[in-house]
Amino acid sequence: MIHKLISEPNTLRLLDLLGCQKWRHSYEEEKHQLRYQSEYGDLFFRLPIHLNFEERTSKGSFVTLNYLIVIIESGLAALGYFEDSDTIHHKVFRAYMVRKKQGKSQLKYLKTKGKSRAGSRIRLAESLQFFEDINQQLTEYQNTYRIDKIAVSLSTTLVPFFYGAKTRPPFEKTDPRLFHIPRHIASCTYENLEKTRTFLRTGELKFPLEASPVVQKLLQQLTAFQPDAETEDW
Repeated sequence: MIHKLISEPNTLRLLDLLGCQKWRHSYEEEKHQLRYQSEYGDLFFRLPIHLNFEERTSKGSFVTLNYLIVIIESGLAALGYFEDSDTIHHKVFRAYMVRKKQGKSQLKYLKTKGKSRAGSRIRLAESLQFFEDINQQLTEYQNTYRIDKIAVSLSTTLVPFFYGAKTRPPFEKTDPRLFHIPRHIASCTYENLEKTRTFLRTGELKFPLEASPVVQKLLQQLTAFQPDAETEDW
């Protein structure tokens, strides 16, 4: 698959161009993307997180969505609530969860040697409180704002602790608003939270090599329509 990032201003125009191809298409809510079935194979267009594909304004632009971004790793997490391009609120959480010598999360260590030592018990307590604090903040967002989409980056090791915390997150694993952030996040800092927001506000076109000629023609039309059109290989 070839990936191309499409700048936010060009998303609507590209959707119109794709629609002119008369390919069968469907919206995949769990990935917030459109799937196009062409004679060259399937193409996918991930929509910017803030665009509601199923509803447009009278002027033809998409209705905007409010969204949460949740990025979590062992001992570090960043949450943010956003309305269109505005950061309404964000918060970073830290906890002493990683064994310094091994560089291993206490939650992973529990599967091997347990929690008998004092340091292990402290790390375990901090780990549990870490998810309590995160979920309390998410619950506050849920009770305060209208949330249409929830983008999450969370390793499989941490999933049972996140959803199984004493204070549960205000959504289930099957919540239709959820989707996995399709990008590796090296560290869950505020800076990377904002970088993730910028990435999610772009479109992403994914297509097989066989479709390259027709996609290049579409992108050329996009450039001709808007001289400052931006696409980025990824």
